[in-house]
Amino acid sequence: MRGDLLKKELNIFTFNDLLNHFPNRHVDKTKVAFINEINFQTEYIQIAGKLISIEVVGEKRGKRLIACVQDKTGIIELVWFQGINWVKKYLVEGTTYLLFGKTSLFNGKPQMVHPEIEIFTNEKSEGKAFLEPIYPTTEKLKTKGLSGRQIAKLTYALLTQLQAKDIEENLPNEINNRLQLIPRYAAYKAVHFPSNSNEYEAAIKRLKFEELFIAQVRLNLIKLQRHSSSKGVVFEKVGELFNSFYNNHLPFQLTNAQKRVLKEIRIDTAKGHQMNRLLQGDVGSGKTIVALLSMLLAADNNYQSCLMAPTEILAQQHFQSLSNLVKEMNIEIRLLTGSTKTKERKEILQGLANDTIHFIVGTHAVIEETVQFKNLGLVIVDEQHRFGVAQRAALWKKAIIPPHILVMTATPIPRTLAMTAYGDLDYSVMDELPPGRQTITTVHRNEMQRYKVMEFIKTEIAKGRQAYIIYPLIEESEKLNYEDLMQGYEEVKSYFPEPKYLISMVHGKMPAEQKEINMQRFVSGNTQIMVSTTVIEVGVNVPNASVMVIESAEKFGLSQLHQLRGRVGRGSEKSFCILLTPGKISVEAKQRISVMCATNDGFKIAEKDLELRGPGDIEGTRQSGALNFKLANIVNDKPLLDLAKQEAEQLLQEDIDLNMAKNLQLKNFLQQQKGKTNWSKIS
Repeated sequence: MRGDLLKKELNIFTFNDLLNHFPNRHVDKTKVAFINEINFQTEYIQIAGKLISIEVVGEKRGKRLIACVQDKTGIIELVWFQGINWVKKYLVEGTTYLLFGKTSLFNGKPQMVHPEIEIFTNEKSEGKAFLEPIYPTTEKLKTKGLSGRQIAKLTYALLTQLQAKDIEENLPNEINNRLQLIPRYAAYKAVHFPSNSNEYEAAIKRLKFEELFIAQVRLNLIKLQRHSSSKGVVFEKVGELFNSFYNNHLPFQLTNAQKRVLKEIRIDTAKGHQMNRLLQGDVGSGKTIVALLSMLLAADNNYQSCLMAPTEILAQQHFQSLSNLVKEMNIEIRLLTGSTKTKERKEILQGLANDTIHFIVGTHAVIEETVQFKNLGLVIVDEQHRFGVAQRAALWKKAIIPPHILVMTATPIPRTLAMTAYGDLDYSVMDELPPGRQTITTVHRNEMQRYKVMEFIKTEIAKGRQAYIIYPLIEESEKLNYEDLMQGYEEVKSYFPEPKYLISMVHGKMPAEQKEINMQRFVSGNTQIMVSTTVIEVGVNVPNASVMVIESAEKFGLSQLHQLRGRVGRGSEKSFCILLTPGKISVEAKQRISVMCATNDGFKIAEKDLELRGPGDIEGTRQSGALNFKLANIVNDKPLLDLAKQEAEQLLQEDIDLNMAKNLQLKNFLQQQKGKTNWSKIS
């Protein structure tokens, strides 16, 4: 029964699972505090005292068990809301108990809710540990006698039966010696039952390094094996098309970041291995020019290129900007989307099959079976997280030798996250904005200042500008989203009456065709205001839009706010982002909003987002398996992550197959673990 509960509540199925169920803190068993030492700063405390009263109060949902314990300095109240019958049976008035828990002051008196409790004896704990472990548990387990302290007894019993050979070493000895890491067996003993804090620190360092190192070895193996086995087409030369565009048609000087990324792409595509590169550039960093120059490089080597975008409007924008850039050159570029007319579609399919079309820009339409290329050499995927793996893979299969892949994203990924979640990809960053881009002024306003915000929009529209007003998307409730948006739309209409002002509205419930028409009206300047849910997050490029108002900004994550803000400031005019919130917002929301007002740097914002939310919540990484660390934290343990990455790369450069005698224990460990971890890859 208790075994089943452990499986259900904590995923503990085996002794190994129990061993890897780590304590979340330790208590100094030798220290028992007095009740009068508790103040508003006290968090966790251990107390010994006599139980002087116990009673059940309230009914149904308000039912709770209240007990009072007294020592020579005062009285503390203990409260249970769950497991009341079991606790009541266990407690005996007049008995002295040892309590441990989180304290608070209720009406000025000390209180402990759901404490860990056991009969007090003067003997030291069985673990003879200076620090006693307290394990994560659940109320259900506590009621069945499996509190954190009970789990400690089970773990201690297990450790007394294990020997060094049962917890085999998995890191090469020379790494352990060089980094002064304690043996694995010693680390497991000390992480659960340390005799002092130094021993605990040494155990934690060893086990965190092991987690990060094993993850880096796995990711690097995927990357190196791809490099050594995946054949790729060879772009041998930088030819006339590339040079002609670079020297005669480039609309502005490339930034150093753009030059660096182009050099990386050039080296990758000349090696004879398939390039698989993630290009991450903040909104407006000039990824389109890099994409075009890469496509010209392919064309110089007689290969076709395909650029795939997640929405029709984004595909059209890519097509228009690329067409304008190459209009004076002998380049055939076409657009293929769901709404391409049958006659034109036939021409395009023929052109791709005959190799008369150099570049094709499109949506999912380009992966349909009828679309066949004569000589596909380069695939560029924009905002890849909008596509499923199977959709992307369909493109790779359109050539005998898989084409080179360039995945572009404007969602900044913190370096620490990229190293863990996307470590199997080659990784390029563009962290400079082209000259001439204005910084966007971001301000925070509350509901009381709404009228002033609307008046400000009117002054901008009077100058000939346009504005976005964005409402949050609450995933759980489509009905609520729709109602909020419609209410907002009516309110906006009351501030901006027709026919003086014209408004476009876009939301998720709208048919795709209607959405495109409404967006197009705004893009072409026929409407001055776009009222929308977050569907415009990716891809609408309206250089004339200079104001964005984000309603209920406290409901958005940092990266999402930054992505939305990037829709303004695309022209030469000064642009503004106004974060509108109710009067009262949480501390976390205040932090997010102050970060947004303080910086336009997407990478700083992404790092802060990672810090505030933790790695598991960042888009697309929750399932990656690369982040399921039990002890390590990629934000707080960044120096250790850097060290693990460096050691893993060094080891695999010397011995990619892990066949050297010194690496065999690592190889065995990886083989045993195979299939236990889900490693996802971008493509």
